[in-house]
Formats: sequence, structure tokens, C-alpha cells
Amino acid sequence: MNQPQVGATDGISAAPTGPAADAVDERPGAGMAADIAEQPDVFAGVLDRGATEITRIAAIIAERRPRSIVFTARGTSDHAALYGAYLTEIRLGLPASLASPSVVTVYDARPDWSDSLVIAVSQSGGSPDLAQVIAAARASGALTLAVTNNPDSRLADEAELHLDVRAGHERAVAATKTYTAELLTLLLLIEGIRTGTGRLDAAEAAALDKLPELARSVLDNDEAAELAGRYRFASRFVTTGRGYAYPTARETALKLMETSYLPSLAFSGADLLHGPLAMTDPGVPVLAVVGAGPGGHAMWNVLTQLGKQRADVVIVGAADVPGQTARLATPSVDERHAALLDILPLQRLALHLAIERGENPDAPRGLKKVTETV
Repeated sequence: MNQPQVGATDGISAAPTGPAADAVDERPGAGMAADIAEQPDVFAGVLDRGATEITRIAAIIAERRPRSIVFTARGTSDHAALYGAYLTEIRLGLPASLASPSVVTVYDARPDWSDSLVIAVSQSGGSPDLAQVIAAARASGALTLAVTNNPDSRLADEAELHLDVRAGHERAVAATKTYTAELLTLLLLIEGIRTGTGRLDAAEAAALDKLPELARSVLDNDEAAELAGRYRFASRFVTTGRGYAYPTARETALKLMETSYLPSLAFSGADLLHGPLAMTDPGVPVLAVVGAGPGGHAMWNVLTQLGKQRADVVIVGAADVPGQTARLATPSVDERHAALLDILPLQRLALHLAIERGENPDAPRGLKKVTETV
């Protein structure tokens, strides 16, 4: 693996973006840094150029009135799908589930999804198993939707409807901007279905208009670089959150594992108390996502118990917590919107930690951008 130059971590934080940067900047992590930095512009693009198509698709779905929504995904996109499931049940009041592709591809089962909307979420749209799930769902009479970063993919072709998340080319193997683009696309879709017209209500639209600038403010403050130095020699991590923050905890764990090869366990705050709490101690860093709203409030009991364990707790959110070791600050916004902002410093943490440990997060060993599973 390439070793980072002295001071390279700081330089990576402000890595240039665009095609020229790809050609000239070969430092470890330069691609991931550029992908992370582009997210405010990606948000603006989804809200501007992508809004018309999302509105159209949301109106079609609202007219069809599905009785449930089933998500299917792999890897990072599975965490976006989990976020979509929370939105579905909380905002639409519809049952939501995450379908296992192996039910179709390995066991050759054909569930009856005839009254459901089945949504496949995939950055590449290239996983054969997801395409098979969508084909089976469509054959059973389901309304099907593919959410991808590749409108020319097999998955987009298999589904009746398609939404392009418009994240553009992602340089690093580890997904960053495609993940948040999926989150925002699903948020706009579900909120559009909720109104019944496909369009957002005025308050929601006004709040989301601020999202690109809020993302820039988060990325302007790179507290993660200092934190990465502190945890350079950590042997494992625990990540946790409740509600809309739980997908963030899971995505953070994945990023740490695929870029720094660190065992990282993600738990709902509630599940953490059901046994895994026992493994926490001062030597196991805990990344706790604690926002405003019911999910954040539900984390306070978890934090109290972690305090009793003398755990090394890093808070991700807007407020300081008694006993915390450090905080990665993010704005105080609606929990639904916080999921798009809280992940940003955690992506940066994964980036900096990998570089501190002498790894190249742009090209994790044994991984490639498109993972084809069956």
C-alpha cells in the first residue's frame, strides 16, 4: 500500500474536483476526498434537475396506491433502502420491508408482490440478483422502480419505472456521493407520494432548499482529521443510532471496514442494550449518531448506559452530550434531513483514518466498483 506523505491528510481534505483532478492527483484518498466534496453540488442537482422526474414518478405511484413498499438492495445501497423503509412506515403509514434477493435467486421462490411497490436501489444497477428480483416482482403484478446512478443499466431496463440519482462519476470504490444522492432521491419520492401529487409541500421544499449550503458548512469543518489521528491504532469500532440515524450507523461501519479494514459493528441503540453493550469499554470507540427528534431522544438512555461502561463515545450531531470524548458537529435539522448531513463527517473520518493507517481508501483490496452477486 502507498504510504501517506507528511501533511497529506490535510491536503486530501481540500482535494480538487473534476476530470483534471482525476488525472493529476494520485495521492491515496484523492478520489474519495473529491467524491465527498462534491456532495453539496450533487444535492443541488437532484433538487433542481432531478425534481421534475421524481415528481412525475411519485404521482404515478400515488395514483396506483400500493398497499406496501418492498425494498431490495446490496451493500451501501441497502442502507439507503433501510432509510427508505423508515420513511415509508413513518411518513406514509404503509408497511415496508427489505427483500432478500437470495429468496428469488438461490431458492427460486416467487413471493406474491401484486399489491406492492418494489423498489431496487443500486448505485451501478449491475447486480444480476437485484435485476432478477425486479423481474420476478414485475411478473407477479407489482409496480417496480429502479433507483440507480446508471440509467442504461440492466436494472433500469427491468423495472417499469426508473429514477437516476444524478451523482455523476464516482472515482473511489467506496461509495459516498452516490449514497447520499440515493437518500435524497428516496426522500423526495416518499414525500411526493405523501402529498398525493408528487410535489413537495411548501415547508418541506423550503427546508430542502437549504440542504446544499448546510452540507457545505459541514464539509468546511474537518474535525474528522484530528479524530482519525486519535483512533489510528483502534482495533475495532461500534456504531449506533436510532430511527433515521440507524442507516447512518450501518453505512459508517461499512465505510470503516472497506477502507481501513477495521472490524466495525453497527447496532440500533435499542439492540445495543440487548447484550452487545457488554463489549464496550474505554478501548472500544463508539460512534453514536444523536440528532433532534424522537430518534435522538431515544438515544439518551443508550448514552447513559455507555457512560456507565466508561465507553469512549464520539457524538455525531448538533448537541454536546455529558461524558462524550469528542463530537463531530452537524446542524440541528429534521431527523429525515439529518441522515444526509450526519454521514458527511463520518465519510471523512473513514477517509482520514485509512490514510493514517497507510491504506488507500480509493482502491480497497479485493473490491471493485460494481459487485455482481447472484
